[in-house]
Amino acid sequence: MLGITGRDGATSCNDNVPWGLAKQLPGGGKRRHVVGIEVNFEGKIALVTGASSGLGARFAKILAQAGAQVVLAARRLDRLKELRAEIESNGGAAHVVSLDVTDYASIKAAIAHAETEAGPIDILVNNSGVSAMQRLVDVTPEDYAYVMDTNLRGAFFVAQEVAKRMIVRAKGEPNKQHRIINIASAGGLKVLPQIGIYCISKAGVLHMTKSMAVEWGRYGINVNAICPGYIETELNREHFASEQGLALVNMLPRKRLGEPADLDGLLLLLAGDESRFINGAIMTADDGMTAW
Repeated sequence: MLGITGRDGATSCNDNVPWGLAKQLPGGGKRRHVVGIEVNFEGKIALVTGASSGLGARFAKILAQAGAQVVLAARRLDRLKELRAEIESNGGAAHVVSLDVTDYASIKAAIAHAETEAGPIDILVNNSGVSAMQRLVDVTPEDYAYVMDTNLRGAFFVAQEVAKRMIVRAKGEPNKQHRIINIASAGGLKVLPQIGIYCISKAGVLHMTKSMAVEWGRYGINVNAICPGYIETELNREHFASEQGLALVNMLPRKRLGEPADLDGLLLLLAGDESRFINGAIMTADDGMTAW
């Protein structure tokens, strides 16, 4: 359970989020208290790419619930507007920007628009990603570019453009903290069948994360990566219900899929001030898949 102090100062408890306000538990006849961590991102601006669906939409909702102004970025503006309406109906603040991470001009324009609309970006959740199931021997140059241009090239230039602005601000405000969270994959740590190019791209994101952490850490920019395992979303639910998908789930250590909410704790930790000493970390949330 996590106590999130929102924009109106009220605290809501969400059982899907794994931190908590202090509560009492039985323990050998004595009362024990769980240490409470208040999460309050009031005054923070968070840019979430790939926010139109799946994990990106979840990341945006949880950051908004924690009090951040969230900038929703993706190509599907209709979906972003629906998400903005949902966030605002729950008392949050959200803005919409059009972003195609495969287009360098679009990246520069979207980030400029985001900072004009909402203010200087404090937190980047670098989430855009695509995949394709095929054997490596069948990959064409077009297939390769489709995955790499989004997952690695796009992720790099989004982070670079945001970091340029963060570095300028850091020079005038040395104690300012910024966060970049790259969404990688367990596939960056372990080769997964039929998605070799995706795994290669996400392995690149991991080394990219470490390189950025080393170069930008001196400016108060903490760069870390989250490696989710198999997480069920509306984008893959049909696949996991198929014979092939069920067979894959049956091969997992605990024969189950994760939910987007299973990443909330890592997201809030890495986005918050409490992560000041975490930089260049590769953090898995895969139910033991990469340890198998």
